[in-house]
Amino acid sequence: MEKGIWEETRQEFPSNPMAKFNFLSNSKTKSSQSIGNEAMTNDADLAYYGVISIGTPPQSFKVIFDTGSSNLRVPSVECSSQACQNHARFNPAKSSTFKWANESVSVQYGTGSMTGQLGYDTVSVGNIAVIKQIFGASQTEATFMTNMDADGILGLAFPDISSSGATPVFDNMITQGLVNQSLFSIYLSGSSGNSVVSFGGIESNYYTGQITWVPLSSESYWQVSMASVTMNSKVAACTGGCQAIVDTGTSLIVGPDSDINNINTLIGATTDQQGDAIVNCNNIPNLPSVTFTLNGHAFTLPASAYTTQTSNICITGFGTGSPDLWILWDVFIRQFYTVFNRQNNTVGLAQAVNAVKGVSLTAAPGGCTHTTINFLLTAVCVSLAVFTQADHS
Repeated sequence: MEKGIWEETRQEFPSNPMAKFNFLSNSKTKSSQSIGNEAMTNDADLAYYGVISIGTPPQSFKVIFDTGSSNLRVPSVECSSQACQNHARFNPAKSSTFKWANESVSVQYGTGSMTGQLGYDTVSVGNIAVIKQIFGASQTEATFMTNMDADGILGLAFPDISSSGATPVFDNMITQGLVNQSLFSIYLSGSSGNSVVSFGGIESNYYTGQITWVPLSSESYWQVSMASVTMNSKVAACTGGCQAIVDTGTSLIVGPDSDINNINTLIGATTDQQGDAIVNCNNIPNLPSVTFTLNGHAFTLPASAYTTQTSNICITGFGTGSPDLWILWDVFIRQFYTVFNRQNNTVGLAQAVNAVKGVSLTAAPGGCTHTTINFLLTAVCVSLAVFTQADHS
């Protein structure tokens, strides 16, 4: 929008948010710091990227930390695609620790793809140096990626969905003993402020209250069970329960077309030719809140949290394109500090310190409260819904 090419870009590169979730259907020295913190930059509320380095001596790259994919990839000097020309490119010949893996890689994302060759080298993230990390050196990249500020993507999902079986960066951090705990946490700020991904720990200064833990329903993506999506105390979507993926690499809260269309209709949004749901900017204070119920807790977003304003246009953060899954993107994570826990296979959520007015996290009727003691999950009550489900099984 800032460059004046929004409409032509949306027409030329239609979003396919489920493209990178195809796996669901095709089923050296320890860091001196206890936590590896990597600062991130907010790119127009659409993506968050930080700087990593690869090789010896280090070559720097801006990468999106994506919990919806598992591969690390950056452009290489062998890439002639337009998208590579205006980004930093990795040069294997300038790294004394680089080694080719003699294997190709192809990764599909929501608005583009890449192909290239796999290689090994030292990757440094947040003062943590991971040796012999496998990564993709792009040889072709989709034209859409030309407009990205970031050079590449660092996937933080599970090994099961990694293309070519490449071991994800965080898995190597764990196996190489580089983190004190098998978890990482993410704090996302708004357009101003500092964002950070913390490897190996939880930073209490980024959230208020307690962390609510939600067990994973699948250990491939960070996938959880969602009970409902409500507006004005009535179920608006996810009737009878559904599955949701907590994903930092998707630019909208995505759901089944019928559910998203119903939410946007209740909000009073109209859909333009590009599929964006437009609302009257002056009416945002009067729009209803939307509540997502996860593991017996209600996570409520006011309209100021789920809408984005650019110039005189206001767009909702709800997008279509999924046959059944929901994707809880940064619209959601900006309001809730998020912990991705591989130790217990859970996602932890707490109200972020920068949450907008009206955001809340409360126990739903019959819900179960959890607390964190030494970062270990401890249940202090029993959820009736979970008990009943277990009893029937």
